[in-house]
Amino acid sequence: MFFVSEKDHLIPLEFWRKLGEMGYLCPQVEEQYGGLGLDFSFGVTIQEELERVGSSLIGVGLHNDIVVPYIEAYGSNEQKSRWLPKCVTGEYITAIAMTEPGAGSDLANLQTTAIRDGDHYIVNGQKTFITNGIHTNLAVVAVKTNPQAEKKHRGISLLVIEDGTPGFTKGRKLEKVGMHAQDTAELYFEDCRVPVENLLGEEGKGFIYMMEKLQQERLAVAIAAQTAAEDMLALTIDYVKSREAFGKSISDFQNTQFKIAEMATKIELGKSFLETLIEEHIAGNDVVTKVSMAKYWITENARELAIQCMQLHGGYGYMEEYKIARRYRDIPVMSIYAGTNEVMKVIIAKNLGL
Repeated sequence: MFFVSEKDHLIPLEFWRKLGEMGYLCPQVEEQYGGLGLDFSFGVTIQEELERVGSSLIGVGLHNDIVVPYIEAYGSNEQKSRWLPKCVTGEYITAIAMTEPGAGSDLANLQTTAIRDGDHYIVNGQKTFITNGIHTNLAVVAVKTNPQAEKKHRGISLLVIEDGTPGFTKGRKLEKVGMHAQDTAELYFEDCRVPVENLLGEEGKGFIYMMEKLQQERLAVAIAAQTAAEDMLALTIDYVKSREAFGKSISDFQNTQFKIAEMATKIELGKSFLETLIEEHIAGNDVVTKVSMAKYWITENARELAIQCMQLHGGYGYMEEYKIARRYRDIPVMSIYAGTNEVMKVIIAKNLGL
């Protein structure tokens, strides 16, 4: 049994290897590259079960359902043969490097450049808030291959940069409010020479590729938030039944019953909506608007539930030994990454014709 260490701010490499041995890494990858050739539904099950353990295991879902699909969708046969088998075994841990100190949701304004020099790109820039940043040995990096492009987004490409490439260094493990067991880091590129054959897909289409993959990324966040909400409610119901105050169980008070009823109703609504979206996504439908709704509403609901559930735990809810305390600090970032909830509302409004 492997335990993640919040004090170390890292998921142990042994845990990654064990997941690979058991077939829990990248199960959707084609069999010829070492995967099981399964659909997204199997990945959903893995996401849900890992999230029941705790939110600090998000790096596994990012590897399985966010980063590796870029290689599957846009990589050449040679690239797939070179990288995918080790992604399946856990020898390679992936990261996606989009965010920069001055560019978050506004990806068109990223500043990291990759200038062609013969058979290489010379990469210069910095990335931050990179999940799996310390462990990663295979990073999909968003870069500007044409900084002079009239339309900024058309100058963006994706490069796969391997650990050990000269000029590629990892910064410190970032100290976060929550998600303590998940390594998050800064990445630096200084005259980093990346072979041209590491270009993912076509030059200048990186922004398009990222937009195409954001539907699944945001759906994955919604799945994690929904699972966390279900887990928090179950923890809280157990606690209020066992805890007594003023001579009776806390669960006997009408206020407690009303709070639980409200939370259970919202969770059920989120679950029904999410299950429909998962089915539509697997069928290959464009559900960007609905996924944006789910990502925004379900993560906000989980954040509200964390507050309510901690309150119902009383003083013990503020103790680190209780899981609800960790949930309370881990949940809020879900409304920020994969596009802030404010950006989700912009997408929804735009797609409604506003």
